[in-house]
Amino acid sequence: MTLEATLRWALPQLFAGQAQKEIFHNEALARIDMLLHGAAESVDVAVPPPSPSLGTCWIVASGGIDDWDGQDGALACWTEGGWRFVAPQVGLTLWVKDRAHVMRYDGAVWHDGMVRGDGLYVDDQRVIGPRAGAIADPVGGASVDAEARTAITALLGVLRTHGLIDP
Repeated sequence: MTLEATLRWALPQLFAGQAQKEIFHNEALARIDMLLHGAAESVDVAVPPPSPSLGTCWIVASGGIDDWDGQDGALACWTEGGWRFVAPQVGLTLWVKDRAHVMRYDGAVWHDGMVRGDGLYVDDQRVIGPRAGAIADPVGGASVDAEARTAITALLGVLRTHGLIDP
């Protein structure tokens, strides 16, 4: 069985004796160019911009209209031939410029990446934020508990080692 396009990204395949192979080859290159180390301007836009620059791409927001009608969630890239669309596949990650972080497609929707400018997120909950200020080791006090001080000093050491607080 011979396929006319690749299974994942629908890149057109060439066949022996095929006329105008350059058209199919150039289409495949245009799609690869959209996806390889891909970047999108935004994931929140449903209306095609009026004057996009060649090579700029968007992830079409829900409710796409005009040229983007029916392309919700797809990668839309402005080319010399107009808009080209690629349906995302599970695991596709793209840098989204207006969010300044990566977004990932899970097969149904796009998700913000775990690493963002203001911290590390798990299930959209920030679990690690910017580095906090220094915390001094325990000293003094009315009563000295050597085990408590040892535990506190060890915890502070781990926080400093992982860069969560200043040394």
